[in-house]
Amino acid sequence: MIAALALMLLVSASAQAAQVKFGNAGVHDPSVLYDDGTYYIYGSHMQAAKSKDLQDWKLFSKLDKCTLQPNYGSEFKEALTFAETGTFWAPDVIRLADGRYYMYYCCCEGSKPLAALGLAVSDSPEGPFENVQILLKSGYEGYDATQYPNTIDPCVFFDAEERLWMVYGSYSGGIFLLELDPATGLILEGQEPYGIHLLGGNHSCIEAPYIVYNPDTEYYYLFLSFGGLNVNDGYNMRVCRSKSVTGPYEDAAGHPMADCMCQPGNFWNNDDIAPYGVKIMGGYQFAPLAGENSDKAAIVRSPGHNSVYFDEETGRWFLIHHTRFAPNNDRYIVQTREMWFNDYGWPCVAPTRFVTDDRFPADAVYQPFGTYKVLSHGQDVNTEEHVSVPLEFHEDFTVTGDMSGAFENDRAGHVNITLDGVEYRGFCAIGYDGDQDAFVSTFTAMSEDGRTLWGVRATGQD
Repeated sequence: MIAALALMLLVSASAQAAQVKFGNAGVHDPSVLYDDGTYYIYGSHMQAAKSKDLQDWKLFSKLDKCTLQPNYGSEFKEALTFAETGTFWAPDVIRLADGRYYMYYCCCEGSKPLAALGLAVSDSPEGPFENVQILLKSGYEGYDATQYPNTIDPCVFFDAEERLWMVYGSYSGGIFLLELDPATGLILEGQEPYGIHLLGGNHSCIEAPYIVYNPDTEYYYLFLSFGGLNVNDGYNMRVCRSKSVTGPYEDAAGHPMADCMCQPGNFWNNDDIAPYGVKIMGGYQFAPLAGENSDKAAIVRSPGHNSVYFDEETGRWFLIHHTRFAPNNDRYIVQTREMWFNDYGWPCVAPTRFVTDDRFPADAVYQPFGTYKVLSHGQDVNTEEHVSVPLEFHEDFTVTGDMSGAFENDRAGHVNITLDGVEYRGFCAIGYDGDQDAFVSTFTAMSEDGRTLWGVRATGQD
C-alpha cells in the first residue's frame, strides 16, 4: 500500500542541530541573473549583491557606493530630472547574444507615477553601466494614471520561441507587456505605446511582475506582488498563468486576471483585488510550541517583489524575494526559497529558506509523523501575519487538531493532505528552521483552487 511504502521509506528522525549562517544582503526588489558560476541580484537604490550558492550574499553596490555606475547622477541625469527624483527603483539585467549585459532601470519619486524607464549596457555584470536611452515615460501632462502604467518594475525575458519581452508596471493603470528587439534590447516598433495590458488598473496595489516559462507544464507564470510594500501594508506574492506569453492569464480558481483591478473611483482598495491570483506567500509566523525557542521566532511581514531562477542542469526552481520583519519597518533582507510545481501545475514555495545541500546533516531523514505547525496563507492582503496552529500527524495517516483529515506520501518527495474536506497536493522536504536553529521536516502544498498550506515539524520530538 502507498501508506505502508511511505512508512518504510520515511523513518523517524529528530530535529538536527544546525547553526547555519546566511549572508543577509539588504537588496530591495531583487532581480536575479546567473552568469559564469555567480548569481547576481539587482535591486532598488542601485543595490546589488552576488553569491556562489544562493545562500551567502555579499553586497557590492549601493547608492552611496555605487559600483554599477559611480557617476549615476550625470549618466542618468535625463531620467532622474524627468522623474524629479534621485531614486532608482527595481531594475532588471539580462545578457543578450552580443555577450553584453543590459540593465533596464527606472526612476520614480514614488508619491506620483512620474517615472522614466530606460536601458543601460555594460561589458560586465557588475558595471559600470552606460546609459543608452529612455524607453518609456509616465506621469506627463495628459497621462491618465487610472489607465496607463507607471513605467517601473521591468522584467525582461525570452519566451519559448526565443522572442524577447518586457513585462512591467506598478499600481496606476496596471501591468503591461512589450516585445523587444533581441539584437538591441530596444522596444520593437508597431506596438501600442505601452504594449499589451495584462491586468490591474484604477490604482490597484499590484506591481513587481515577473514572467517565467516552465517547459514541463508548458505554461507562462506571471508572478506579482499585491498590497503595499511597508511592514504593515500587506505585501504578498501571487501567481497566475497562461499558455500564451501575451495572455490571457488566469488563477487556479479560473478568475480572468484581466478583471483584476479596483472598481472605478475605488482606488487602492485591496478588497477588490484580493480574490485574484494564487497567493503563494504573505506575512506569517510559525508560533513556537512548548519547549521551543520563543526569543527569536520571526514575524515575517510584507514578503514580495520576487524573481525566479531555474537551474537547467538540476531541474530545480528557486524563488528570490525580499522581506521585512515586525515590528522593524526599516530592516529588509533577501531570502531564497526552493520551489516545486505540484500535480495541479502550480508553484509551491518552501516554508523555510534555502540551504545548500552540503550543509545538511548526513542523517537527516523526513519524518511524516508528529506535531506540525501548520499555516494557511489565505487569500487576503494580510497586513498582519497569519499564525500557524499545531496539528497532529498520526501513524495511521490521520490528522487531528484545529483541522482534521488524512495524509499520504505517495511518491518520493510528494505529499497529499486533506484537511476539513480540502485536498492539498505538494512536496515534503527537510528544511532549516531558523527560529529553532534546527533541520526539521517540512511540507508545502496547494489546493486545486489555489490555497497555500505550509507545515514545519515541531522540534523536540523523537
